[in-house]
Amino acid sequence: MDVALIVRVFPAFLQAALTTVQISVISLVIGLTVATLVAAARMSDFRPARALGAAYVSVFRGTPALIQIFLLYFGGPQVGINLEPFAAGAIALGLNIAAYMSESIRGAILAVDRGQMEAARSVGFGRGQSMRWIVLPQAAKLMIRPLGVNAVALVKGTALVATISVVELTYTAQRLIGSTYRPFEIFAVTAVLYMVMVYGLSLLIDRLDRAYAEKV
Repeated sequence: MDVALIVRVFPAFLQAALTTVQISVISLVIGLTVATLVAAARMSDFRPARALGAAYVSVFRGTPALIQIFLLYFGGPQVGINLEPFAAGAIALGLNIAAYMSESIRGAILAVDRGQMEAARSVGFGRGQSMRWIVLPQAAKLMIRPLGVNAVALVKGTALVATISVVELTYTAQRLIGSTYRPFEIFAVTAVLYMVMVYGLSLLIDRLDRAYAEKV
């Protein structure tokens, strides 16, 4: 183990880790936003909306995330969509994870006893009010863990954007190996940094879960 090499390249890894965090946060915001819309569409009384939501989930869960990144970044210019590597990677990962998050949201809502909705409607609440004030607060507790798992998968999935030259952890590791010829040390540091980020995220999810449990 060349400790001196690790010390020398560590600043570059920290900068790359910051990029990984940035792309994870942006993708997560995109994913949660789109997932909420898709889940709402899938539970809508409007049949075309349900069909559109189901098609979205099928397409993005049925194709590799890497292909989706390539399609947006390399294929986008053919249809007038020109994006920088960072933007293309963040959007593609966000759209991909949205398909999984939407199912987590929908599953949590469906897990709430239907009698809750019926009781709310019986006392004069509309469908929207019943969902907002009765069903969603109960479903939110059930969403935290599944959405947390999706978020962890997203952080690890950011490694895929190295293929379009986004300078995040995996890309930086590949570049440093080419100049140092020390793959063990470089990939070991990369793995540790990913583990630190995932562990920190897991702690945050645990805290949110406990805080919400105490609140409700």
